Amino acid sequence: MRVADLLKKKGSSVVTLPSAATVAQLIETLDDNKIGAVVVVDDAQVVGIVSERDVVHHLRGGHDQTSTLSQLMTTDVQSVTATDDLVQLATTMTERRLRHLPVIEDGALTGIVSIGDVVKARLDALEAERDMLEDYLRS
Repeated sequence: MRVADLLKKKGSSVVTLPSAATVAQLIETLDDNKIGAVVVVDDAQVVGIVSERDVVHHLRGGHDQTSTLSQLMTTDVQSVTATDDLVQLATTMTERRLRHLPVIEDGALTGIVSIGDVVKARLDALEAERDMLEDYLRS
């Protein structure tokens, strides 16, 4: 299974904010959309990613909610492409402790994949395989 297959099932919409948005706007966006991370986009280019974990570290560090995302976002954004394999992606996300990866094709943001998406897709595939094997054994 590839990232493209996963996006076909879950959809390709991505919640984004500009780097000038405030932490307060980020918190509201995360809560309103029930998500754990936002891709930071300026002038149609991915410039960062920021997660709820980043917010916690930022606020614990004594900063307030008026700070901009440019002050706390991760700028070394790891990304994937639609052709990447989900088994390898699961390994990479686990080893690097990444929970969200933007999907970028030809420089454009085309989706986002979370570790939960990958685990669900893998479980669905294993369940389908088990069902096929059970059907085969009954035949």
